[in-house]
Amino acid sequence: MHHVSLNRRLVAELLGTAFLLAVVVGSGIMGDKLSGGSVGLALLANSLATGAGLFALILVFGSISGAHFNPAVSLYAAMEGHITKREAALYTVVQIIGGVLGVYAAHFMFAVPVMEVSQHVRTGASQWWSEFIATFGLLAVIISTSRSDHTTTPVAVAAYITSAYWFTSSTSFANPAVTIARTLTDTFAGIRPMDAPCFIVMQILGAVAAVVIFRWLYAVRHQAKH
Repeated sequence: MHHVSLNRRLVAELLGTAFLLAVVVGSGIMGDKLSGGSVGLALLANSLATGAGLFALILVFGSISGAHFNPAVSLYAAMEGHITKREAALYTVVQIIGGVLGVYAAHFMFAVPVMEVSQHVRTGASQWWSEFIATFGLLAVIISTSRSDHTTTPVAVAAYITSAYWFTSSTSFANPAVTIARTLTDTFAGIRPMDAPCFIVMQILGAVAAVVIFRWLYAVRHQAKH
């Protein structure tokens, strides 16, 4: 990615994360409005829209910034030496800013008060464990597809996130920037600010565990070829 200037990469991360949050929050509001009170139907709409949107956004921004949209992914990129620690820190800052702007954009589209704080309770050991699993799985998908056939990464990530909405009790945030941004919406996709720190800690732990384990797995595969 280093052939693209840092400024362009940062703008791509900001725009991509903003659109991702607009998709997550906007589809949550729309699903909630049209589902006739069925939370399952609203979640189905939310998950399908998020997966489809994420697939498109990775295709749009992947060749510019790597389409991280996620501090956990930028952490992995820094651990692997794909970007510097300073670049990872800057990626994280613009991802958080972009996420907040995306929430505000969704609110404005649906005539929701632009600035609000979530009251949506998401806490407890089962949900924290879910965030570890969700982020571990996301990084596993990214690491493995980028090492074997990177052209499959967009569809693999989109498919994984769509499924993880359903197989985790937390509905798979798997992203510190998304978690922070979603504290600022009191709609279907929200999370209380007091619940966010535990989610973020488990996301980072899940990401680091995935990097360590998959480095080892791929080292074994690499040795076997020799």
